[in-house]
Order: sequence, then structure tokens, then C-alpha cells
Amino acid sequence: MTVGEVIGLLEGEYGCPRWRPRTEPLSELIGTVLSQNTSDINSRRAFDGLVATFGGWEAVARADAGQIAEAIRGGGLGEIKARRIKALLTIVLEERGSLDMGFLERLGTSEARAWLEALPGVGPKTAACVLLFSLGRPVLPVDTHVYRVSARLGLINGRASPGRAQAMLEEMVAPQARYSFHVNVIAHGRTVCRARRPLCKDCVLAQGCPSASLGSPA
Repeated sequence: MTVGEVIGLLEGEYGCPRWRPRTEPLSELIGTVLSQNTSDINSRRAFDGLVATFGGWEAVARADAGQIAEAIRGGGLGEIKARRIKALLTIVLEERGSLDMGFLERLGTSEARAWLEALPGVGPKTAACVLLFSLGRPVLPVDTHVYRVSARLGLINGRASPGRAQAMLEEMVAPQARYSFHVNVIAHGRTVCRARRPLCKDCVLAQGCPSASLGSPA
């Protein structure tokens, strides 16, 4: 099954998503850091706790890591993420003189990606989420759902690192199709191609999926 066929079948099942900015870059960055290695529910709870406690990112930047950790408690890996958030806010302030990350709009995609990935705790997926969801850049974040579904379909090597998987998918998915691919593969991974007990009999991709044909998805 080709990538084009996957995109077409998923758009037939879930629709053709149209990009719109989700939030400004710093909020997207912090939200994505909070989403690392935890569920959507937990990361949302942690984000809301941070906003409710401090009211804005400037106040978060003035707080110490312990205060941040207390605000995001319950979101998973609170102390680690608190240190990352504190460190990245400190670096943004030192380098830019403010927490306004609107300057990223003026950078090319490669330059903006490199700047983001230089921040503590920011890898390819986190940087790509900021670029895609806040700036509308044609990049393709690879979260656990995108990785799992793509590996089961044989689009990527299931042993590839997440960063390598992202590079592989960006090479094969056309820039204009990356947003649709990302959004719909996540929807498919959450509802059908689940980590445990995938619903292969209900899958629109099953006919061309090598994992489904084996009867035991990876």
C-alpha cells in the first residue's frame, strides 16, 4: 500500500482536516513537553494546572522548578518536566530578551527546527509539533500513534528511532499532505489501530496492511 493510498483511505474515513493555528508557539512548546510519555488527559491536566497556578508564562519563568513541579503534579514525570520547562524558559529569555517566540515565523523551517531542538528537552517530535500546529510548516511529528501505525503498515522500520522515523516519513509524504497524514493517523491509532487489541476487522487499511494479514499486528 502506498502512502497516497493510506492518505486517501484515511481521509475517506475521517475527513480531510484543514490546518488552523492551535495556539502560539510557546504555549504549544510547553504543552508538547508536558505531553511527553503520558496520556492526553494527564498532559491537559498538567497544562491547565500550570496556567491556573501561575496565570502566564512570565510567572512560570520566575518560579523555581519545585513550584512548577507542584503545579503539574499528576501529569506524569512532573519533576523532570518542571526542570525542562524552567530551563527552556530561562534560555528563551536569555537569548531573546522576552518570551515572545513570534520570531520563529521569520525563520526558514530548517533554521526554526534547529533553534527549537537546541532547547533542553526538545527533540524532533516536540519541535515539529510547534512548527506544524503553531506555524503551519509542512513537517510531520511522529508520536506513538504515528509510529505504531506507520510501522504496522510497513512504511517505516519498526526498529527505527523516533527521529529517524520522522525523517523517513517526511521523505515519503508530500509536504501538502503531512498535516492530513499526521492528524488522521493519530485518529486511526486511537480508535482502530490501537496498541493493544487493534480492531483489524474494522480497519479501512487492513487489505493492504502486512500486520493485519499476519493476524498479529506488531
